[in-house]
Amino acid sequence: MIAFVGLIILSPVFIIVLIVLYFQNDGKPFFFQTRPGLNEKMFNIIKFKTMTDKKDSHGNLLPDSDRLTKVGSIVRQTSLDEIPQLINVLKGDMSLIGPRPLLPQYLPLYNESQRRRHEVRPGITGWAQVNGRNAISWVKKFELDVWYIDHLSFMMDCKIIFLTFKKVFKKEGINKEGQATTEAFNGSN
Repeated sequence: MIAFVGLIILSPVFIIVLIVLYFQNDGKPFFFQTRPGLNEKMFNIIKFKTMTDKKDSHGNLLPDSDRLTKVGSIVRQTSLDEIPQLINVLKGDMSLIGPRPLLPQYLPLYNESQRRRHEVRPGITGWAQVNGRNAISWVKKFELDVWYIDHLSFMMDCKIIFLTFKKVFKKEGINKEGQATTEAFNGSN
């Protein structure tokens, strides 16, 4: 219900960002990617597309920092790229709050504790996001994800929503220093 109301309230912003990114990204305003959710069941996450598909002479995508557009950078800094995930919440793939859904290639790299992050639906925001987001290590993110699962409550979720608005407003923890996007998880970092 909250996701539906959120989509209605945010629809003017959604439409403006959609139009701007439509023209910025050659008619492709959305980014779709397969991610593991509850019990590692795969689903397609939807986000606003903030990077181009520019490739080098060998057909490989350029580094994220070279593909991130100016508009895309603003959309990321304000977390507007996350708005389409409300559709994932409506579909039941995600929750508003929970561990962020990560890439499927990370699944074999998790230890038993880290794998627990899939005991709940992934969220648009979560305990790790309000405690450092992308500025903290992967190990710390996973520790925070598991801590959230062990302390799940309505009051905790209310606290996370409040802290999320605070973090977005302050634009804290969006990326690690010197990086345009999050570094890849390799099983040890």
